[in-house]
Parts: sequence; C-alpha cells; structure tokens
Amino acid sequence: MTDVKISDAKTASNVFAIWISLFSNLILTGIKLIVGFLFKSQVLIADGVHNAGDVIATMAALGAAKVAQKPADEDHPYGHGKSELIGSAMVAIIMVIAALFIAYHSFESFFHPAGEASMVAFAAAVVSLFWKLWLYIYCMRVSKETTSKSLEATAYDHLADVYASIAACIGIGAAIIGERNDISFLSYGDAAAGIVVAYFVLKLAYHMGKEAVDVLMEKAVSAEKLQDYERLVFSIPEVKRIDRIRAREFGQYVMIDVRVGVPGELSIQEGHDVSRKIKQIIIEHHSDVEEVLIHLNPWYKDAQS
Repeated sequence: MTDVKISDAKTASNVFAIWISLFSNLILTGIKLIVGFLFKSQVLIADGVHNAGDVIATMAALGAAKVAQKPADEDHPYGHGKSELIGSAMVAIIMVIAALFIAYHSFESFFHPAGEASMVAFAAAVVSLFWKLWLYIYCMRVSKETTSKSLEATAYDHLADVYASIAACIGIGAAIIGERNDISFLSYGDAAAGIVVAYFVLKLAYHMGKEAVDVLMEKAVSAEKLQDYERLVFSIPEVKRIDRIRAREFGQYVMIDVRVGVPGELSIQEGHDVSRKIKQIIIEHHSDVEEVLIHLNPWYKDAQS
C-alpha cells in the first residue's frame, strides 16, 4: 500500500510539472510570436516557433508520463516504463526540426536589410530567459525525485530555451547598439543569434535522442552502478560467488539479472531467503530498481562448480 501511495505521489508531481510547462510554453509562444512579428525580430520569431514545438513536445511528455505509470498487465508484463522514452524521442525529433527551421530563417535574414531593433523584443527575450531558467530548475528537480525520463527530457528542452533566450538577448542587444551607434554589422546580431540558438537546440536534441535510443536498445547501466550492485550482493554472507550480473534501464526504473553461487547444502527455504535478502538490500539502496531477477547456483568450498 505504501509503494502504491509513493508511486501515485510521483505521478502527481510529474503531471503537475508537465502541466506547468505546457501552460508556460503556450504563454511564451504567444508573447514571442506576437512581439517577433510586430517588431520584425527573426530570432524571436524563430524562438517562438521553437516554443510552439515545445507545446507539442510537452503534450507528448504528458501522455507518456501517464502511460508509464500504468501497472503491468497481460500484454505488458514488465510495465509501461518505456513509453516515457518514446516521449523523450518525440521531444528530440521536434527540437531537431525547430533547430533546422531557426537556422534556415536566420541565415536567410543576412540577405535582406536588417530589421529595426526593438527594446520590446529585447524585454520579451529577457522575460523568456528567466522564466525558462526557473522551469528548467523546477522540472529537473522533480525529474530527479521521481526518476521520470520524459520530465527530464522536458527539463532539457527548457534548458535549450534558456540558451536560445541568452542568444536572443545578446543578438537583439547587439542590434540595438549597432542601430544607435551606426555600426552596420551589429544590426545583423538578431540573425546571427538565431544561428547560435539553432546550434544549442540541435546539440541538446542529439543528447536527448541518443539517451532515449540507448535505453530502448537496452544499453547496460553505468559501470559504477554495476559495481555498487555487486558490492551489495556480496554483502549477503551466504553469497560466495557472482557468476553473472546484468542491469538495464526500463524507462523510470532499472531491471537487474544476477546469478550467484551459494552453499550447495542450503535448503530450498534458505535459498529463497537469500534471494529475498539480495533483492531487499539492492532496492533499499537504489530506489529506481524495480525488479531483481535472481538465479542461485550451488557452490562448494572444496570444488569448482
């Protein structure tokens, strides 16, 4: 009962954080697109389109978070944890499309007369910067508490927006300085910032996409984690040998498969108790571990088996 309540609390935290992200992206998309078109700011328009993609990505993350929390059933005996990774992959794809869109329109701007720089556009970029910075910190904190991959992807998406907003502030600021001091090349700061934005967005999209693919392909957990699992298994006095230990991420949680050697004279009940001890000690030290599959092999002091 306690585990169910904890899981429900985690789900509620994830969903609440994603809803905040969704409404924030809707508001920021409106602000950036309206101000960008009114004051002809390429980087703000591009960033607004990126935020529009964020709205779609956040909706995907919301759906994935809800599906991931469904209990195991006959068709999905290991649960629905990997649905979060589908959400992460969708976010990465949308970010790649947004990056290419930003880069294209920013590059195209160099072949047209520079638009008039605006303090309103600069203010919009500053508001977006601090808003997105808060969203990144908040979503990353909740994702660590709940081990939610889709929320972590959403947090990284907010971080991409932070970089985009920094570049927008610098670019629009440079354009304002260039216009007021008659420095022609600074007038294209807005367009140049758009290309910088595209780079950071593309870089984060690659990071998120690679992580999602690694988990979907059942890449092993880090060597450090595996060593800690081994240490915990050997802390059980009856365990004399580890024949094999493997672990893989399964969305929000980790699945471990371990084969150990225990004294061959142990009874079935004693062997069962050893298995239970191994599982308990690992889960006690690693809250993200959902299941530990244990196979016992006979071990004899004076013989190799």
